[in-house]
Amino acid sequence: METAAAPSQADLTAWLGARPFDDWRAQFDRDGFLMFKNVLSAQQLADIRAALAPHLEQDITGRNEFEGRKSNRVYALLAKSPVFADLATHPLALSFVEADLGADCLLSACLAINLHPGETAQPWHFDDSHYQWPRPRPSLGVSAFWAIDPMTTTNGATEILPGSHLWTDDLIPGAAVEKDFAQGGAALAEGEGDHEDAVKAVMPAGSLMLAKGSLWHRGGANRSDTPRLIITPQYCPGWTRQLENMVLAVPPDVAKDLPERAQQLLGYSIHPPFMGYVNGRHPKRLME
Repeated sequence: METAAAPSQADLTAWLGARPFDDWRAQFDRDGFLMFKNVLSAQQLADIRAALAPHLEQDITGRNEFEGRKSNRVYALLAKSPVFADLATHPLALSFVEADLGADCLLSACLAINLHPGETAQPWHFDDSHYQWPRPRPSLGVSAFWAIDPMTTTNGATEILPGSHLWTDDLIPGAAVEKDFAQGGAALAEGEGDHEDAVKAVMPAGSLMLAKGSLWHRGGANRSDTPRLIITPQYCPGWTRQLENMVLAVPPDVAKDLPERAQQLLGYSIHPPFMGYVNGRHPKRLME
């Protein structure tokens, strides 16, 4: 795996302040998550909402309890607007992603999740569970949670279990099981799966939470009268398989108009020495 160069403190000062990047990383390694408030501007939020509007207006709801039967999910976002490429390549998020996963990391998934009033709590899960490697182990992913709407105690703010990225393979109460991915699965009962040490990621619109891929978390129940919208780019090491097949979701004729870093994250790139080639050549040649 390539080792990413340390980010410039000056480039990140607006978000990290005077605290050294290595201190933030130590906190990330200890707790499994970080939160940064008010990262995106009002104009950036408006552009994101405008790009998502025609897709959310279709009101396609989840197929099971994991997706959320009163939630909208919009996948393959980089195929829908370049504003999502800007979000996936945001320097604050990528500084931690590349430090954890290497400079040749990939975008594993990038989706919007819109929780409507009445949505129930999601089953607990961790985002790199599909790799099925025994825990405890290093995380094989980093997930970003961008708050497009404010995340509050009542509207379904993501709930996290600090330090749980270091736990063993034991399932926890309320964890996702096979029925949660089936169309006929039942929702969690009120209070089922609640953990007294859980933390709600309460933050204003435009804020960012980063979580290790092995951190237990869930979407909260929306007990408010308004929806709660987030966008979650999820990243993986360059030598692992992405959750979404990005080169089909964002084919070359679309990817060619995106920034080079976004192209690389999608998979139009090489994990040294030559993993990811196409017909013996670098995949970026497909966009020429």
